[in-house]
Amino acid sequence: MILRPVRDTAADAETVQEISLAASAGPDGPAPAAAPTPVLLARTRHLARTDPQGCWLAESGGEAVGAVLSLRREGLWMPSLFVVRPQAQGKGVGRLLLERAAAHGRGCLRGMVCVSGSPAAARRYRLAGFTLHPAMRLSGRVDRAGLVDPGDIPVHRGNATHRHLLDSVDRRLRGSAHGPDHELMLGHFEELLIADSLAGTGYCYRDGGAVKLLAATTKRIAVRLLREALSRVPEGARARVEFLTAEQEWALDVGLEVGLTPEPRGYVGLHGMRPPAPYLPSGAFL
Repeated sequence: MILRPVRDTAADAETVQEISLAASAGPDGPAPAAAPTPVLLARTRHLARTDPQGCWLAESGGEAVGAVLSLRREGLWMPSLFVVRPQAQGKGVGRLLLERAAAHGRGCLRGMVCVSGSPAAARRYRLAGFTLHPAMRLSGRVDRAGLVDPGDIPVHRGNATHRHLLDSVDRRLRGSAHGPDHELMLGHFEELLIADSLAGTGYCYRDGGAVKLLAATTKRIAVRLLREALSRVPEGARARVEFLTAEQEWALDVGLEVGLTPEPRGYVGLHGMRPPAPYLPSGAFL
C-alpha cells in the first residue's frame, strides 16, 4: 500500500472522482456512468494547491483504491471527501488515509465534516473524535404559493467585492473564514445572494435547484435568504437543501412551507465546537 499526495493535475482530479463514483455504487454493481462534475474536479485541484498535506491517494498494485481531501482554515480542520473502493473496504485503507489527513489538522482546536449515510464513514469519523449530529435533506419542487412576502430585508447578488462580508459572517458562526474557497465557489456556483441590513448579515450560494451554503448572523436573515434562493430555483427543477441538523429548524419550516419533503441524510460531524446556527454547510467546502 502506497499513500501519496493528490497532485494538482487533471489526471489526479479524475482519479479521485472515479473512486468516489465507484464507492457510491457499492459492492453490488459497477460505478454509475457519469461525467466528472466540473465543480468537484475543480475542488480536488483547488485543495491540492491550498492544502497539499491534507489530500492523499492510496494505491495498491498500481491502482488507486482510496482518496481523502481535507482542508484547514484558521484553526478549523475539515475533511471534504473520504472514499474507498468497495473491494478495498475493511482492509485498513480508510484508517490510513484519515490518519494521514488528520495530521494536516494537528493543532486545530475545531473540526467539521459532512458525513454521508455510510455506516463505515460514520464509524470512522466517530472514532476520530467527531460528535455526529443526525441530519436531513429537503427536496422536491417548490410550491411558489408558500413563498411569503419577503418584508423589508433586501437581498441582492454578490460578487468578489463582498469577500470581507463573507469572511466576517464565517468567523462569527464557525470561528474561521472560508478564505480562498469563496473564489472557487464564486467561479462555479450560479449565484451568490447577499443580505446586509440592520436586522443582520448573511449570504447564500445557489446552483440550479441546490442551496449550496448558507450562513447568517440571525434566523430572520437566514429565513429571508433561503426563501429568496428557493424562489430563484428554475421552474420545474427539483430543489435540494442538505445537511439540516436539529439546530436548523428555521430551514425545515421554510422547506415545509414550500412543499419540500424531508428525509434522513447522514450526519454533520463536529469536534471542539457547537453546531453553527443559522448555518447550512456545503458538503464540499463545509
